Amino acid sequence: MNEFEKDVQSNRNDAIDSGIGFVVVFGFFMTIFAIAQVIDLLF
Repeated sequence: MNEFEKDVQSNRNDAIDSGIGFVVVFGFFMTIFAIAQVIDLLF
């Protein structure tokens, strides 16, 4: 075991961080898509 495995900076679960990142990116692209659909509908 190396020294970095003994002295970790964060004990949080990586799956939670990955899930939050996915939701944020998905929300961003859904927002862009929704704006594009509204513009397409109006013009």
